[in-house]
Parts: sequence; C-alpha cells; structure tokens
Amino acid sequence: MATLFDLASKQKKIEENNELMNAADFWNDQKTAQRIIRETNALKALTETHASLKNALADLSESVAELSASFDPDMDEIVQEEYSETMKKFDEFEIQVLLSGPYDDHNAILEIHPGAGGTEAMDWASMLYRMYTRWAEKKGYKMTLLDYQEGEEAGMKSCSLRLEGPMAYGYLKAENGVHRLVRISPFDSNARRHTSFASVEVMPEFDDDMEIEIDDKDLEVITMRSSGAGGQHINKTDSAVRMIHKPTGIVVFCQTQRSQLQNREACMNMLKSKLLQLKIRENEQRMKDIKGEVKANEWGSQIRSYVFCPYTMVKDLRTGYEAGNIQGVMDGDLDGFIDSYLRSQITSDD
Repeated sequence: MATLFDLASKQKKIEENNELMNAADFWNDQKTAQRIIRETNALKALTETHASLKNALADLSESVAELSASFDPDMDEIVQEEYSETMKKFDEFEIQVLLSGPYDDHNAILEIHPGAGGTEAMDWASMLYRMYTRWAEKKGYKMTLLDYQEGEEAGMKSCSLRLEGPMAYGYLKAENGVHRLVRISPFDSNARRHTSFASVEVMPEFDDDMEIEIDDKDLEVITMRSSGAGGQHINKTDSAVRMIHKPTGIVVFCQTQRSQLQNREACMNMLKSKLLQLKIRENEQRMKDIKGEVKANEWGSQIRSYVFCPYTMVKDLRTGYEAGNIQGVMDGDLDGFIDSYLRSQITSDD
C-alpha cells in the first residue's frame, strides 16, 4: 500500500490546483475548472482519510500499551471495538487508493447486449439491467438511459446507460465482460435447465479535457424516428441519431434525449468514450505482451457465473469471490465482487 499511496505527491498536486483555482481566469474554461475541482476534492478526501487513519492507529497503539501495562476486561472490550472500527476504515481507505486511476473518477457509460439464445438471452440481459440500476440506486448515482431496445417477447436487445457519481467508472470497470446465467428457463414448457450469456461493456465518459479528436470525414451520421415500444424507457421523438466511426467501425445510437442536437452530442460523447476505451485496452494488451502473459484477459471473456439451479451461487471466475445469496446480488449487492476485483489488480500487477 505504501508504494501505491504517495502522500507527498498528492499534497503537492493539491497545492498546485489551489493556485490554479485562485487565479482570476480560473472559470474562463468551465470544463477544465470542474475537472480541477473534482480532482482536488478526490485528492483531499484521500489525504484527509490518511491523516484520520494515522491518528486512529496512534490512539489504538496507546490503548494497547495501556492495556498491556494493566489488563482490564472492560478496557479490553473497548480496544477490540477500536481495532475492528480502525480495520474497517483501513479497508475503505484501501479501496479509495485503488480507485485513483486516470479515469476512475469519471462518470461511466454501461452497455448490455444479450448473447446468442433469443428470448432466454434477452431476458438475462434485462435482469442484468435491473441489477445495475439497483446497485446504482444504492450508491446514489444518477442514471440516464441513452438507449433501450426491447425484445420481441421479453427482455431487451440492448441498452446504454450513463451513470453519474463519485468513482462511477472506477467501480464499474470491474463489470466488463461476459456474464453467464444457469437456471430453469421460464420460457421452456419442459422446465429444462438453460445457460445464457450477456456481455457488459463499461467505458469512462469522455470529458472535453481529454485529447480525443474525431475528423468529420470519418463520421457517418444518420437521423431517424425513434423506434421500438420503449414504454417508460424512451421519449417519443423524431430525432434519434446513429453515428458510425468509419476507421474503427464503432457504431453508437441515442434516441432518449429531447432534441436531435442533444442526441447527437450524447452520441459523440459515447463515441469518444469508446475510442478512449479502445486506447486503454490497446495499452493494457501492450503491457501484457511486454510481461509475456500467455493467457489474454481481453474484454469479452467470461468473468462471472450466476447459478440458480441446481444450487444457488454467484462466482467471479477472475478472483474466486463467491456469494450464496443470489437474490441479494440480483438486487444490486455487488460491492463484494467489485472490491475483490480491485484488490486482485494489485496482486496481479506486483
């Protein structure tokens, strides 16, 4: 942890940002100003928690020394409580430190796509959609539905969500990959067990301070009337936008905003986020090639299994973390899986 948390560099960065914020022209560029404020608040939260933990450990050390000098049962109970509370705070601080990557503090764009399997897979995709919206609600994140394509019989064909809140991408990047479901199918009259797959992709939302340039000649923009049943998911509008990035073949679509201009802006942000994510993956793969890793851990590989039958269990195949309360997981209890993934990244990088 000491190698991860460089207190001096963080304090120096806070001082530099404070000088920028005190400048007369600070608010001339509001996007940059907001980024600097967000970065400074995150750094202050880390350094303040570090100081609080340092004091708590010092107090605990004094209590232990006093208890060693003169044992008292009541004092022993107090020290045990102090220790448990301090370790809990340390675990929380460790996660804070792990969420200090270059894009972790950004909002996230989450996409869900069912795998092969028709209605069964589309229903599984909609179950994952519900799971992530429940998780986001518990975190207090703001959710904006960018696109939602309903299935013909049940479930959905695809969806795109924007989640806004502290460290949204930092947490949700743990969910990138293919999610596998095993259950007795409600769509099978013979009540047989089925296996379904759905892919989840998470990207940091693009901010204007990032250098992602897109040439207009590389874009194909198509406007159309909103499609699909939609229900509560979309606003009826004649201004849906589909955007194709010719060099990469990336396609983005938005139909939920109130105007064509807003849908176009949302598409551009999604496209930039996808291009940024592509760069992140290329850099990660380059590092793996340098390290000589044999097994690729690219996006698209199966990361987690959700088993409803013949037993109930959710298991992350990357970390080995598992939970027996599958209904709790489907209701958004994902923090254990996310925490174990974040900690595993430190282990794998060492």
